[in-house]
Amino acid sequence: MFADLFRRLTETAPERLPDEDARLALTALLVRIARADGDYSAQERQRIDRVVATRFGLEAEAAAALRADGEAAEAEAPDTIRFTRAIKDAVPLDDRIAVIEALWDVVLADGHRDEEENSLLRMIAPLLGVNDRESNLARRRVEERRA
Repeated sequence: MFADLFRRLTETAPERLPDEDARLALTALLVRIARADGDYSAQERQRIDRVVATRFGLEAEAAAALRADGEAAEAEAPDTIRFTRAIKDAVPLDDRIAVIEALWDVVLADGHRDEEENSLLRMIAPLLGVNDRESNLARRRVEERRA
């Protein structure tokens, strides 16, 4: 089902992904961070739906469908680096910082941070061209909104 997307992600000199594929890559990355701790909760799924609905201007049903596609893509994806490369190529730096905020929003959806999630986010941020300081500031902004 996602063979074409994965083929484009694994090309030696990949072209910029179409918007629809970039959306799917971001959603799959949100799913991957939510699943990192082995507990993919309803709260995390709802948060992903809210994040993609807001980011892409989708109705609730379309956001849930995109998340379902993201779940399937994440399950089939060989590694995280492919998604991050696609996002980095498709999204300007300021928006990539917003992607980090979205990832933190999903990590914090269940009320706590697990080491697996922290570790994965520490790997993802630099792959997206976002340094540790910017990632920490993004996390704090998310925490402040939740307080």
